[in-house]
Amino acid sequence: MSRSNLRPTEGVSSYEKDELNTLSRPQKLMTRRTALKAMFGLSVITAGMLGAPSSAFAAKASQQTTNALSSAQAELDAAQAKLDAIAAEYQELNQKLNETVGKIEEVQAQIDAKQAEIDAKQTEIEAKQDQLASRISSSYKTGNSDILALILNSQSFEEFSNNLFYMGKINASDEQLINDVKTAKAELEQAKAELEQQKAELEQLKEEQTQQLQAVQAKQDEASSVVNSLSDDVKALMAKRDAEIAAAAEEERRQAEAAKAAASAAGGVSGSLSNASPTDKGAAIVAACHRVASPGAGLCAMWVSRVYQAAGLGYPGGNANNMYWNYCTSSNKGDLRAGMIVAVSTHGSTAAGRIYGHVGIYIGGGMVMENVGYINTQSLDSWIASYGDIVTPRWGWAG
Repeated sequence: MSRSNLRPTEGVSSYEKDELNTLSRPQKLMTRRTALKAMFGLSVITAGMLGAPSSAFAAKASQQTTNALSSAQAELDAAQAKLDAIAAEYQELNQKLNETVGKIEEVQAQIDAKQAEIDAKQTEIEAKQDQLASRISSSYKTGNSDILALILNSQSFEEFSNNLFYMGKINASDEQLINDVKTAKAELEQAKAELEQQKAELEQLKEEQTQQLQAVQAKQDEASSVVNSLSDDVKALMAKRDAEIAAAAEEERRQAEAAKAAASAAGGVSGSLSNASPTDKGAAIVAACHRVASPGAGLCAMWVSRVYQAAGLGYPGGNANNMYWNYCTSSNKGDLRAGMIVAVSTHGSTAAGRIYGHVGIYIGGGMVMENVGYINTQSLDSWIASYGDIVTPRWGWAG
């Protein structure tokens, strides 16, 4: 009944794969889709716990329901993939729009700085103009008195000429300074105009990106609606499938109990090889390994129990972690015999593996057979490397 070792390559549908790997990825907030997947995983566990079926009957849903669910899951996966792609596009557009807004803010800061410089230059021009105007006004009011003062104060004609020349130079210097400030102001205004043009272009880009973002948002809403609708379909089919599995498992349990009662009434034992030698038991178990089919993904312990039952050794039952603690007594390879179970009570490969562990059967020659949604054979060393990451793998006879 263990749900261990559910990997994407082990016969599990794509809808189940995501759920079973959820805990092995970084934790995320639970979404609607994650909740549905978790519910699906729980339904499989519940179905496995309904009883210990015989090796001839595996609880499962009708083929029609299974096919319908598989088709719905495929449609849901395709719709979800489309939604994921749209979400990625939406995220990229958000990033681009954010970059554009950031550039607009930078350009606006430059425009503000240029305007401050322009204002400063304008203040300087006004001050110089006021100073020059004051001189001109004073000269106008005094009339010829300045010229007369120059004549009276000059000791010679040469001194008079020099004073008159320097008065002209002062006025010309003031005018040149004003012109220089005006030129600098004009250059700043040109730079500001260029920045204003750059800002206008960025604002246009922002508008285009905003429209693109809105279009993608509409596509995202539409795709999300499709995913929600398909999720409802899958949910309904899952409920139908689970009900069929539960009914089949109940019938399986009833048949197993009837067989057990019949054996008990006949005075027999559940396993005809209970007192056989380890070699005989091992040979019977290994032979049964090759006959008993997989009962389904996540049911590694059920397969082991069915193999032992098919070998005439009874039905051990329990999950892989139960088998580990009840039957596995050694980690010494020297004690290992063909037919023994090999188990761990927990492992980190999957979420279910952390809870239920994993179990297989050693078939000799350094090889282990196991149910991982199909019957798989791998080396003992490889098995230990795969599942021995948390507890020490151990082995022993089940039952």
